[in-house]
Amino acid sequence: MVKLLVSDVAWVVFLTFTLTASEGFQLQGPSGPLVAQLGGSVLLPCAAESPLPLEELEVEWRRADSGALLHLFQEGEERPESQDHVYAGRAHFFTEEVARGNYSIMLHNVTMQDAGNYTCKVFTNVESSNIIVEVYLERLWVSGGGVVFAHAADEVVLNCSVDSHIPADKLEEVTWRRKDKTLVLLYQDGEVVSESSDPKYQGRVQFYSEDISKGDLSLRLKDIRTEDKGEYICTAHSGDLSANTTVVLKALGFSNVHISILVLCTITLLYTLGYTILAWLLLRKKENSPTACLIHFSRFLCPDILLGICFILWGFAEGSLGEASACATLNFVRVLLLMKTAPYLDQLPGIFHKLKTLGAPAVYTMVTIVVLSVHYRSKQNLLEALSTMDLYAT
Repeated sequence: MVKLLVSDVAWVVFLTFTLTASEGFQLQGPSGPLVAQLGGSVLLPCAAESPLPLEELEVEWRRADSGALLHLFQEGEERPESQDHVYAGRAHFFTEEVARGNYSIMLHNVTMQDAGNYTCKVFTNVESSNIIVEVYLERLWVSGGGVVFAHAADEVVLNCSVDSHIPADKLEEVTWRRKDKTLVLLYQDGEVVSESSDPKYQGRVQFYSEDISKGDLSLRLKDIRTEDKGEYICTAHSGDLSANTTVVLKALGFSNVHISILVLCTITLLYTLGYTILAWLLLRKKENSPTACLIHFSRFLCPDILLGICFILWGFAEGSLGEASACATLNFVRVLLLMKTAPYLDQLPGIFHKLKTLGAPAVYTMVTIVVLSVHYRSKQNLLEALSTMDLYAT
């Protein structure tokens, strides 16, 4: 009886030792998620602490979600015929390394669908073990976009941010452009290149965040003009990767300057209509009276001055200073020309008679100054003109 009891205890100890020893071998995988490049190759690591006998070894690599078979190693060799058609010819074992306990595979021509979890499962006749390998695609995503509303002369922020495994400070280039390709703002090689912006945006745009490395690529646009409304595209570049988002700016209402311009234009219209009727009535009674001539004279003088002021205000409000100054000058020049050719000029005080001799030089001088200042408002145009003059001089 005692011998039987000792025998049973020995048998239990033996079974316990055997089961403990065969709890399963350990597989080693990557320490974290793997990052793969679209179109490139990625190594999916899987290895045993010690080699396992090839004659009883079976290695399966499968998608964790769908169970699709990437590759199979069985009976001492690869089984490419068993691969799912999605991975056929793209997944390979390192055959010579399998005998050393290396069960990793290389996945080539990575696609967007290859992102996800993979299971490496290793079997022997008596035991098995598995690990999960997670694969991310190296991506460059830009978020933001949407519709933004703003009033003229306001300041607005157009949102854009980068979401990527690539650090934002590694971005090679960030551009903000209008839909018509007009360059609004450029960030290149770690610096903001403000001078490359289109002239109508220079001094009015900047990145919302001074530290782009935090991933905030938003654009701050100041002194909004009605012409600023439209689509703005934020694009980020890193190597062969690029991504973009679109923000639509819709301007609403007018600023105080715009309202002032509207009021002046209305006053000009009413003034012109009222004085036209009054001048017609007076000239009808006594055509050459000094009073009638002064009224007729003020009828074209005041509206042109008011419209000239309107053009100047519009230039400040909309930034088209060259065009506004040219239009304002033409209005003032028109006053000089009309006074010079007025048939009733002799009826006015003597100071106006000098317009017959000074009118033409004044007109030519004003037009010349304005045209030259508009055309040569940029240093580049002036340099080109000077170089052309040098060519003719030689």
